[in-house]
Amino acid sequence: MIGHKKIDIICIGAAVSAALITLLLILGCNFGIINISDDSEYISRLFDDSRVHTINIDIDNWDDFIANAKKEEYVTCDVQIDGEEFYNVGLRTKGNNSLSLTEEYGLSRYSLKLEFDRFIKGGNYYGLDKFSLDASFQDNSYLKTYMAYDMMRFMDIPTPLASYTNVSINGVDWGLFLAIEEPEESFARRNFGSNHGKIYKPDYRSLKDENADIALKYIDEDIENYPGIFENAKLLTSDADKKRVIEALKTLSLSEGANLKSAVNVDEVIRYFTVQVFVMNWDSYLGHTSHNYLLYEEDGILSILPWDYNLAFGTYALGMTDPIKDPNIILNYPINTPAEGSIMLNRPLYHNLMKNNEYFGLYHEYFNKLISEYFESGRFETVLRKTQKMIDPFVRVDSTAFCSYEDHLIAVDTLEQICLLRAKSIRGQLDGDIPATLKLQHEYPESRIDASTIDIADLGDFEDLKSARMRQNNALEKVINGARQN
Repeated sequence: MIGHKKIDIICIGAAVSAALITLLLILGCNFGIINISDDSEYISRLFDDSRVHTINIDIDNWDDFIANAKKEEYVTCDVQIDGEEFYNVGLRTKGNNSLSLTEEYGLSRYSLKLEFDRFIKGGNYYGLDKFSLDASFQDNSYLKTYMAYDMMRFMDIPTPLASYTNVSINGVDWGLFLAIEEPEESFARRNFGSNHGKIYKPDYRSLKDENADIALKYIDEDIENYPGIFENAKLLTSDADKKRVIEALKTLSLSEGANLKSAVNVDEVIRYFTVQVFVMNWDSYLGHTSHNYLLYEEDGILSILPWDYNLAFGTYALGMTDPIKDPNIILNYPINTPAEGSIMLNRPLYHNLMKNNEYFGLYHEYFNKLISEYFESGRFETVLRKTQKMIDPFVRVDSTAFCSYEDHLIAVDTLEQICLLRAKSIRGQLDGDIPATLKLQHEYPESRIDASTIDIADLGDFEDLKSARMRQNNALEKVINGARQN
């Protein structure tokens, strides 16, 4: 028995304290502040990709938000994820060409970013600080990014998590989006542990500039000469962090053979390029723009990681003076020279590795693995059709879709045919039946597989954007009218 004349007061005080702590934890969850023990619970919640999730965004003046979309400025909103409420979440639009073209065509379906710690210090969704909602711009299949990420994960590349979610605005349907884990603290911790390195998302300021830094070329020792990299850091960085990147770029540019391993995670980078070349994505490091990738640095070693595939599978033409539209050329695009020579010579992370015979041979080995174990095994078709079946009911009624439901079905079939024909062509290139360089394919065009029945525009084209305007305007009006009525 405890003997204390104030025992009743102590007990009452302890009970009140416990109640307050419990209340704070409950309110913390509602406001987006999650106990650290739930550090990665978001993986099994929002990013359970076996089902379609629901997200409702409560926001004042949605019409003003859409009207000012190009500014990409954060506003506050409340969000319900699978019925669970989170308050004061940061919301903004996202994108480069997709954002500009959405505005240019008078549309309102923008890709979005949701940031839990924008207005609340420590705010998060079960350990997740930020995620995006991809609008499937110029992707009538809704599947290009999801399938490209699945290929990357199959090849053991650290890849953002992704899952489908049906989005509503103020309770009014806004369509099916792909939720994607943003490459920030949560992503870094999940993939590389608590002592992770630094992540950058290199991007150009203007396509008229040389952009040597985002091509990962060594310029000099001056940090200021790498704005495309360092101004796009996804995590807090120091001058010492930046100098490690520059030193790695110097080694990459000036060294060959085994020395490259002191600056590059060679095996992982080769696996990345295997998938990157397969999906024919020229809105990327291997294309004219040289962006849409993540650069990861740890202890002076560089890796390149996947990002943004809505214009993959041969659909990118922006910035090209003479875009290739012939499916026989695109689907047979050679794996040994996956871009024009002038581009290859200015992409040292690919070109300098491929000059090494050992790494070049490993590149072919990984292609054999991808083709035999992912495509020829039937895994690709299983994942594609299972995912299509899951999202089909939501695509059918998508109020802001960029295409009709019938065009969506055509796009899924087209994506399947493109990938299977691409796999067939690469198998021929590996076996020596089809030339694996641009020069030899030009000399022997008859050796290519016949892809003339494919219309790549069926995956999504500018004509779809024109036809989507009325549909999206009607959806926007419903949200606005719903807000007025409330």
